[in-house]
Amino acid sequence: MPYPERRMRRLRRTPALRRMVAETTLSTADLIAPVFVREGITEPHPIESLPGVSQHSLDSLRAEAERLTGLGIGAMVLFGIPEHKNAEGSESWNPDGIVQVALAALSKDLGDDMVLIADLCVDEYTDHGHCGIVDAEGNVDNDATLELYSRAAVAQVDAGADIVAPSGMMDGQVASIRAALDIAAYDETPILAYAAKYASALYGPFRDAVDVTIAGGGDRKAYQQDPANVRESMTEIQLDVDEGADIVMVKPALSYLDVISLAREQVDVPIAAYHVSGEYAMVKAAAANGWIDGDAVAMEQTLAIKRAGADLILTYFAGELAEALRSQ
Repeated sequence: MPYPERRMRRLRRTPALRRMVAETTLSTADLIAPVFVREGITEPHPIESLPGVSQHSLDSLRAEAERLTGLGIGAMVLFGIPEHKNAEGSESWNPDGIVQVALAALSKDLGDDMVLIADLCVDEYTDHGHCGIVDAEGNVDNDATLELYSRAAVAQVDAGADIVAPSGMMDGQVASIRAALDIAAYDETPILAYAAKYASALYGPFRDAVDVTIAGGGDRKAYQQDPANVRESMTEIQLDVDEGADIVMVKPALSYLDVISLAREQVDVPIAAYHVSGEYAMVKAAAANGWIDGDAVAMEQTLAIKRAGADLILTYFAGELAEALRSQ
């Protein structure tokens, strides 16, 4: 009897057949590697809660960028940890700040072989850990913060950033940054907007990586997305596109695959998704305990993010995935 499902089973029979008919494929071109550079160190500092990831010195960052380029990864997003922080986070726009110095060095080293994306926020640089200026009551002043973002954007592109990526979830951040870049004659510089960034419990290892603690045990629920909401995120994404975002991002990725899928239906610009530190750390911890095959799970999760509709995936697994893809 000719069972229709036999057709599908026949096409699953060998690895070569499965590759030939795969509906979703992953390549190194889909991957963006998040990297950390710390001011004032001469050797990389491993991040305990992010196994395999380090805070880099400038020299070790340059070596890591060369390694990633050699693996075929064409983009990285850079996060900085300064020696000194203040209420405004002024190191984020200091021409001699750690990210600007790193961008200049990487741009010189790599040229067009690597797209340099600068995370654009001030939480790594503020002494209170929020993503902007705070008022006397400890609340973030949205409009005052936009001026900081605009200054940081111009400083980052001056230094060599190919793309700026505002991640603070301030209202009007894309429009403000777009205007500042245009005035500075950087009208060709794209903006990758963290458009649907949720107030997630999955960011703990990242905050270890950038040495951020929110003052007074506070949180960012007033300006990041509520995990209960999806229609609100669609509005935020559309607003960022309308303000001039060239790429929009959903963060985190795995817990918000529905948001990625809906965004893919709604907008035509490229969609990025951030496979965040907590998602990465859980895989590493389970694999270290022998409970799962970590490499296989990393590949499966990344394929799921791509299948949901993401064009670009920021993941701490980028280097490992690139090595696995090379061996296939």
